[in-house]
Formats: sequence, structure tokens, C-alpha cells
Amino acid sequence: MQKVQSSGDVIIRTKDWSSALRFYGETLGFAESSRTDRIVGFETGSFRLYVERGPNHGPVFDFLVEDVVATRDALIKEGCTLIEEDPQLPRCYLRDPFGVTFNVGRRS
Repeated sequence: MQKVQSSGDVIIRTKDWSSALRFYGETLGFAESSRTDRIVGFETGSFRLYVERGPNHGPVFDFLVEDVVATRDALIKEGCTLIEEDPQLPRCYLRDPFGVTFNVGRRS
């Protein structure tokens, strides 16, 4: 399997998007680093937190690889479960055998 590297990003999803943005931006005071109509990035100091619209699936760590499909397939063989996939980006969300959810995306 190829080398997997953390991007330093953590993603959360929530259906209560406006409350989450208010909490992270106003209550905790994190500065916005990026914004689209679907996802907002916040600088936290040690990592970038992305708050995305959608169903909650817990915190997601972001890992980068050269070949998303090959890595996905290798990790599934090692006991990971595919949660979601977007081949157009490409990226996929996997849950490892120990309950940690992570995004596998392509390294630039």
C-alpha cells in the first residue's frame, strides 16, 4: 500500500450548520479561512477545522495519497468500511476497524 499522510485538516458534518458556524466562529473565536455554500474552514491554531452541511458521522481526519482508488481498495481489504465516495473529486470516507472515520483524498 502507498504512503498515507495527514493533511492537518479535520472535518465535521452537521445538519444544524448555522448553529455550528456560530459556535466555532463566535463562541470559540476561530477565524474563517474559507467558505462555500456547503463547507466553511476555520483556523484553530494546530489544525484546520471544516464544518460541512450534511448528516453527522463524527469527526473525520483527512489523509492524502497519490491513488485514492488503490488506497481505498487496500484499506477495505484490511477491514475498513466505505462510508461515502465521490469519484469526481476523488475522495472517499472510510471507517477503520477501530471506529475512526477518515477522508482519503488525492495529494496535489
